[in-house]
Amino acid sequence: MIDSISLEILHILQKKARIPNVEVSRQVNLAPSAVLERIRKMEKLGIIDGYEVRLNPERFDRAQVAFISVKTAASECANIGDALSEIQEVQEVHFVAGEDSYLIKIRTSNTRSLGQLLCKKIQSIPGVVSTKTSTVLSTVKETSRIPIQSPT
Repeated sequence: MIDSISLEILHILQKKARIPNVEVSRQVNLAPSAVLERIRKMEKLGIIDGYEVRLNPERFDRAQVAFISVKTAASECANIGDALSEIQEVQEVHFVAGEDSYLIKIRTSNTRSLGQLLCKKIQSIPGVVSTKTSTVLSTVKETSRIPIQSPT
Protein backbone atom coordinates (compact mmCIF):
# COMPACT_ATOMS: atom_id res chain seq x y z
CA MET A 1 0.00 0.00 0.00
CA ILE A 2 1.28 3.44 -0.92
CA ASP A 3 0.71 6.19 1.64
CA SER A 4 0.22 9.89 0.93
CA ILE A 5 3.93 10.72 1.36
CA SER A 6 4.99 8.09 -1.16
CA LEU A 7 2.32 9.36 -3.57
CA GLU A 8 3.69 12.87 -3.19
CA ILE A 9 7.23 11.58 -3.86
CA LEU A 10 5.98 9.86 -7.03
CA HIS A 11 4.20 13.04 -8.10
CA ILE A 12 7.42 15.03 -7.64
CA LEU A 13 9.56 12.46 -9.48
CA GLN A 14 7.17 12.34 -12.44
CA LYS A 15 7.54 16.09 -12.84
CA LYS A 16 11.32 16.03 -12.60
CA ALA A 17 13.07 12.68 -12.22
CA ARG A 18 16.48 14.29 -11.73
CA ILE A 19 15.42 16.39 -8.76
CA PRO A 20 17.95 16.13 -5.93
CA ASN A 21 16.92 13.88 -3.06
CA VAL A 22 17.44 16.77 -0.64
CA GLU A 23 14.87 18.85 -2.53
CA VAL A 24 12.33 15.99 -2.47
CA SER A 25 12.87 15.58 1.26
CA ARG A 26 12.31 19.31 1.78
CA GLN A 27 9.03 19.19 -0.15
CA VAL A 28 7.64 16.20 1.76
CA ASN A 29 9.10 17.14 5.17
CA LEU A 30 11.12 13.95 5.63
CA ALA A 31 14.81 13.31 6.16
CA PRO A 32 16.74 12.67 2.93
CA SER A 33 17.58 9.14 4.15
CA ALA A 34 13.86 8.38 4.67
CA VAL A 35 13.01 9.65 1.18
CA LEU A 36 15.81 7.58 -0.35
CA GLU A 37 14.58 4.50 1.53
CA ARG A 38 11.04 5.02 0.22
CA ILE A 39 12.27 5.49 -3.35
CA ARG A 40 14.41 2.35 -3.19
CA LYS A 41 11.49 0.37 -1.76
CA MET A 42 9.20 1.57 -4.56
CA GLU A 43 11.85 0.60 -7.11
CA LYS A 44 12.19 -2.85 -5.54
CA LEU A 45 8.40 -3.35 -5.56
CA GLY A 46 8.23 -2.35 -9.24
CA ILE A 47 6.20 0.79 -8.55
CA ILE A 48 9.01 2.85 -10.04
CA ASP A 49 9.97 1.05 -13.22
CA GLY A 50 12.95 3.17 -14.26
CA TYR A 51 14.12 6.61 -15.29
CA GLU A 52 14.45 7.98 -18.82
CA VAL A 53 15.78 11.04 -20.55
CA ARG A 54 13.40 12.61 -23.07
CA LEU A 55 15.31 13.62 -26.17
CA ASN A 56 14.13 16.18 -28.71
CA PRO A 57 13.27 14.02 -31.77
CA GLU A 58 13.89 16.87 -34.20
CA ARG A 59 17.53 17.13 -33.07
CA PHE A 60 17.99 13.47 -34.11
CA ASP A 61 16.08 13.65 -37.42
CA ARG A 62 13.10 11.72 -36.02
CA ALA A 63 10.33 14.32 -36.28
CA GLN A 64 7.93 12.17 -38.35
CA VAL A 65 5.49 10.32 -36.08
CA ALA A 66 2.99 7.76 -37.31
CA PHE A 67 0.57 5.29 -35.80
CA ILE A 68 0.21 2.05 -37.71
CA SER A 69 -2.54 -0.53 -37.30
CA VAL A 70 -1.17 -3.95 -38.15
CA LYS A 71 -3.58 -6.70 -39.13
CA THR A 72 -2.18 -10.21 -38.68
CA ALA A 73 -2.97 -13.79 -39.49
CA ALA A 74 -4.30 -15.37 -36.30
CA SER A 75 -1.71 -18.15 -36.28
CA GLU A 76 1.24 -15.72 -36.30
CA CYS A 77 -0.06 -13.15 -33.81
CA ALA A 78 2.36 -13.66 -30.88
CA ASN A 79 5.50 -13.76 -33.03
CA ILE A 80 4.59 -10.53 -34.81
CA GLY A 81 4.52 -8.52 -31.60
CA ASP A 82 8.06 -9.63 -30.85
CA ALA A 83 9.20 -8.86 -34.40
CA LEU A 84 7.65 -5.38 -34.27
CA SER A 85 9.37 -4.71 -30.94
CA GLU A 86 12.76 -5.38 -32.49
CA ILE A 87 12.41 -2.61 -35.11
CA GLN A 88 14.44 0.37 -33.94
CA GLU A 89 11.99 3.02 -35.18
CA VAL A 90 9.08 1.43 -33.28
CA GLN A 91 8.53 3.18 -29.96
CA GLU A 92 5.38 1.43 -28.78
CA VAL A 93 3.70 -1.90 -29.57
CA HIS A 94 0.17 -2.51 -28.31
CA PHE A 95 -1.85 -5.70 -28.79
CA VAL A 96 -5.39 -4.42 -29.35
CA ALA A 97 -8.94 -5.74 -29.64
CA GLY A 98 -10.89 -5.33 -32.88
CA GLU A 99 -10.05 -6.08 -36.49
CA ASP A 100 -6.39 -5.14 -36.18
CA SER A 101 -4.04 -7.05 -33.95
CA TYR A 102 -1.44 -4.40 -33.14
CA LEU A 103 -1.21 -0.64 -32.91
CA ILE A 104 2.32 0.70 -33.08
CA LYS A 105 3.87 4.14 -32.76
CA ILE A 106 6.92 4.87 -34.87
CA ARG A 107 9.34 7.75 -35.40
CA THR A 108 11.20 8.28 -38.65
CA SER A 109 12.90 11.21 -40.34
CA ASN A 110 10.25 11.82 -43.04
CA THR A 111 7.46 10.24 -45.07
CA ARG A 112 9.93 8.63 -47.48
CA SER A 113 11.67 6.77 -44.65
CA LEU A 114 8.22 5.90 -43.25
CA GLY A 115 7.34 4.27 -46.59
CA GLN A 116 10.59 2.32 -46.63
CA LEU A 117 10.01 1.15 -43.07
CA LEU A 118 6.54 -0.08 -43.98
CA CYS A 119 7.63 -1.94 -47.09
CA LYS A 120 10.99 -3.33 -46.03
CA LYS A 121 10.46 -4.08 -42.35
CA ILE A 122 6.83 -4.14 -41.19
CA GLN A 123 4.97 -5.60 -44.17
CA SER A 124 7.70 -8.18 -44.73
CA ILE A 125 7.13 -9.79 -41.31
CA PRO A 126 5.57 -13.24 -41.88
CA GLY A 127 1.91 -13.17 -40.86
CA VAL A 128 1.32 -9.43 -41.41
CA VAL A 129 -1.79 -9.26 -43.57
CA SER A 130 -2.13 -5.48 -43.94
CA THR A 131 -1.28 -2.14 -42.39
CA LYS A 132 -3.11 1.16 -42.06
CA THR A 133 -1.01 4.24 -41.34
CA SER A 134 -2.00 7.56 -39.77
CA THR A 135 0.72 10.19 -39.96
CA VAL A 136 0.87 12.85 -37.27
CA LEU A 137 0.67 16.45 -38.49
CA SER A 138 1.40 18.01 -35.11
CA THR A 139 1.52 16.87 -31.49
CA VAL A 140 -0.48 18.74 -28.86
CA LYS A 141 0.49 16.54 -25.91
CA GLU A 142 2.86 13.64 -25.45
CA THR A 143 3.76 12.27 -22.04
CA SER A 144 4.62 9.07 -20.25
CA ARG A 145 3.30 10.37 -16.93
CA ILE A 146 0.64 8.31 -15.21
CA PRO A 147 -2.10 10.27 -13.45
CA ILE A 148 -1.86 9.65 -9.73
CA GLN A 149 -3.84 11.24 -6.95
CA SER A 150 -1.76 13.85 -5.25
CA PRO A 151 -2.37 14.14 -1.51
CA THR A 152 -4.32 17.23 -0.52
